[in-house]
Amino acid sequence: MFGNDLSTLPNFPAEIRAPAGTLPGVSSFQVHFADHDILTPGDAPNVLVAMNPAALKVNLRDLPLGADLIVNADEFTKRNLSKVGYDANPLEDSTLSEYNLHAMPITSMTVKALEDLDVTRKDAERAKNMFALGLLCWLYDRPQEGTLKFLRSRFATKPEIMKANIAAFHAGWNFGETTEAFSVKYEVKPATLDKGTYRNITGNSALAYGLIAGSQLSGLPLFLGSYPITPASDILHELAKQKRFGVRTFQAEDEIAGVGAALGASFGGSLGVTTTSGPGILLKAETIGLGVSLELPLIVCDIQRRARRRGCRPRPSRVTCCRRCSAGTVSRRCRWWPRAGRRTASRSRSRPPGWRSSTAPRSSCCPTATWPTGPSPGSSRTWPASPT
Repeated sequence: MFGNDLSTLPNFPAEIRAPAGTLPGVSSFQVHFADHDILTPGDAPNVLVAMNPAALKVNLRDLPLGADLIVNADEFTKRNLSKVGYDANPLEDSTLSEYNLHAMPITSMTVKALEDLDVTRKDAERAKNMFALGLLCWLYDRPQEGTLKFLRSRFATKPEIMKANIAAFHAGWNFGETTEAFSVKYEVKPATLDKGTYRNITGNSALAYGLIAGSQLSGLPLFLGSYPITPASDILHELAKQKRFGVRTFQAEDEIAGVGAALGASFGGSLGVTTTSGPGILLKAETIGLGVSLELPLIVCDIQRRARRRGCRPRPSRVTCCRRCSAGTVSRRCRWWPRAGRRTASRSRSRPPGWRSSTAPRSSCCPTATWPTGPSPGSSRTWPASPT
């Protein structure tokens, strides 16, 4: 819409229901847009918006010296500071002196801007993200129309919440327009890209389209049995829109029901798929074992939560590693080799012709798993340098 190249990165905490205000519970959303072709969400942001002390402590190491740091001063209470190990308020000492610090009471200003609307204080405080978004849109000279159109569509059935978010967005924009705290306002010119039709796509969307393509090419109807869990839920959302391709989706009450329905669909002749994230795969263990015993095809998609800005998942537990290595919850050897046009698995001591033991070291978290020799494909990558 604005002619800029764009890359985004949602970052979810690896822990399930981590306590609010703690370091493991920090989540974020990173946006990288530029006037040239970009390939990654970037590593060094030009602006960091920290809504609480935990967000500041987790993300400050990525911020270059001299960059803009916008902080919600309302959340820097003694209790919140103690949760993350701050002995003193970093906003009041020289800890952040090397950054262009903008400490402002975002929560208080948001609540003040919405005091004439019929919303609770809790809902008013939730709108503080829109205040920050409005401020950033002003700082980078982003048009308002697209954001306002999205808010009207998103909260069409909740008019009061829609008005609150729009009012908070305008309040943030107006604060940037009237305050003298920002001496510089940025403008990012359109990128010079080849002419054509472009589409923003995420990994989950690409996986959903790939599953549909596999279903069409194989002639098998696609069935997805899934329990919603971030960040795997987007696959369920995308496939639910594609009924015209014969896709059937089932939102189960738990992980066990989701994989059970997918395995049943596979038994009935469909392309059975189930999705999960992180430890959710362990809840599917019994049914996956049943599928292995019955030799039923089943596609299990484990959409891992990333470690911070490194594109990899956090270190898995022993049982999670064993689940992926050997389709079991205990350490055991499981070797696969081709035989007479079909693939079989064996746990016996006999060795088939051409069998050769791997000399690679075994995994520390799964001592009996045997890994292939040599570096894995893509284990070493060189990313082009690109400003954020």
